[in-house]
Amino acid sequence: MKYMILEILRKIYTFLIDIVQTLLLAAAVFLVVYVFLFRPFQVNGDSMYPNFHDKEYILTNIIVLNFEEPKRGEVIVFKAPPDPEKDYIKRVIGVSGDKVTIEKGQVYLNDQKLDESKYLKSDVLTFGGSFLKENSQVTVPSQMYFVLGDNRSFSSDSREWGFVSKKSVIGKSFFVYWPLNKLGFVKNL
Repeated sequence: MKYMILEILRKIYTFLIDIVQTLLLAAAVFLVVYVFLFRPFQVNGDSMYPNFHDKEYILTNIIVLNFEEPKRGEVIVFKAPPDPEKDYIKRVIGVSGDKVTIEKGQVYLNDQKLDESKYLKSDVLTFGGSFLKENSQVTVPSQMYFVLGDNRSFSSDSREWGFVSKKSVIGKSFFVYWPLNKLGFVKNL
């Protein structure tokens, strides 16, 4: 009887050690993925509507920035220029050297009307702000980006507070994973 109890205790002990090892391994894998590869991000507000909705969760690829720069049309997450404690999600409109103009509700990039039909309806109008005023032009400096929210009327973006520096970019958003009915890849150009 004593031998049976010891055998049962040994099996329980082995089982518990296996569970602890599995949990530690899972935590280590999660930590590596979170720190070096992908980071979850929750959309707060309607600045990216209709492509992103309030309270959606997306995965942001943080390793890709080691190999390539964000491109025009891509959706990025970055430290908010007005408050670096917050993260913003916006679409890259201009990269280093690009000239951005807002005129009569339209965005012009390098003196050509920007085609945003892949991610915006044709009736969306874009108006100037306190940084980029209507009928003015800015040139995006080196290591900087000009970004806009998809919901132009309700977005705090580069029109208001200026450029986003390369060092404040966290990553490129690529996959919506919650809610499940929105599951899918992010529309980038």
